[in-house]
Amino acid sequence: MSGCAPILQAASLRFRYPAGRQALAGVDLDARRGELVCILGPNGSGKTTLLRCLLGLLRPSAGTITLDGQDLRRYTAAALARVAGYVPQSVQPAASFTVREILMTGRSPHMGYLGLPGDLDRRVVDAAMAMTGVEAFADRDFDALSGGERQTVMVTRALAQQPRVMLLDEPTSSLDVKHQLDIYRLMAKLAHDWEMAVVCVSHDVNLAARFADRLVLLKDGLVAAAGAPGDVVAGAILQDVYGVTIRLVDVGLNVPMVIADVPC
Repeated sequence: MSGCAPILQAASLRFRYPAGRQALAGVDLDARRGELVCILGPNGSGKTTLLRCLLGLLRPSAGTITLDGQDLRRYTAAALARVAGYVPQSVQPAASFTVREILMTGRSPHMGYLGLPGDLDRRVVDAAMAMTGVEAFADRDFDALSGGERQTVMVTRALAQQPRVMLLDEPTSSLDVKHQLDIYRLMAKLAHDWEMAVVCVSHDVNLAARFADRLVLLKDGLVAAAGAPGDVVAGAILQDVYGVTIRLVDVGLNVPMVIADVPC
């Protein structure tokens, strides 16, 4: 889908916190239908700030963000929720709900003033559950699920919004190896099979490089490298960004495995 116009696009984005620290110093990013884009970088590089700007939670001090061809600032909260889905690192509902009830809250942007689900809402939730495999535990309490199951439910909830772009904040940070793979495979499936634009902030270079269509590597609020994983996963680039010695090992995948060693 590389020839498609971007669904989400940030240009020359800058953001400075009140204390004076400049978190973004002119970042460009775009996401197109049918691709998974992973944002990488060390702590303090600007990943979370960039994601919060893309979600409209922070207002950049300079630059522009367009979503579906419209300035992000023109969206109401409800209109934004109909176009963009968001999956946080973790979530704990204030009260006990079943999985199906949690998923139905993803339909809120599409419901009327009474907030009552209709037949279409139930069909969309059922389709989202079938897509992600959540239907197997749809009637269980959310707080009784494992960490991996909860994260899959939150991706499914975002999917039930029927968004054009999905943004995820380190969705595998507290998961075991199996569930990390499951979530990355699911993100790639949403991008490629459902033709969404999927943007994920990640600390895991190896998983991101294995599953993403494009990587955006940040350092000190700037894009240090961007492009196909094979172009970004290069020893010299990663060493400069992360400040450690990098070894690249061919393990028979589409990109070499990155092994970090002692500080440079």
